[in-house]
Amino acid sequence: MSKNPEYQSIIENSVLWSMGAGVIPVPIGDFIAVTAVQLDMLKRLSKAMGKDYQEYSARAFILAVNSGISAKIGASLIKGIPGIGSVVGSVSMPIMAGASTYSLGNLFVNFMTQYGSLEHIDMSKAREQFKAFYEVGKSKVEEWKNKNND
Repeated sequence: MSKNPEYQSIIENSVLWSMGAGVIPVPIGDFIAVTAVQLDMLKRLSKAMGKDYQEYSARAFILAVNSGISAKIGASLIKGIPGIGSVVGSVSMPIMAGASTYSLGNLFVNFMTQYGSLEHIDMSKAREQFKAFYEVGKSKVEEWKNKNND
């Protein structure tokens, strides 16, 4: 996790926006909105780090490291089930969206700091780190959610 307060502020803000996007009641609409928030986060992090931003590379990075993407799509699609589906999807999707955004942001900062770009990273290493950050992200999401509910 980056100790830079500017980077962490961008990540935390994006996590909160992702959580909000995760409650969009339209199946797949929430997934698209979360991805848009994540792309914007990577763009803002790139700018803060003084690095070039390439949307194509950012999209590829998101898809490549987010091995749980099918789970997010499943949580989104479950919202289409009348009654219980919207309740279950609206609870699980914001947590997954926030945790994956947290993980993605911290992973991006680590790799951009280490390599300077997304071109020469080891994707198996990236996926492992993504999973580790995701676990931390789940607890951070709960912490920030509780903080904002107080």
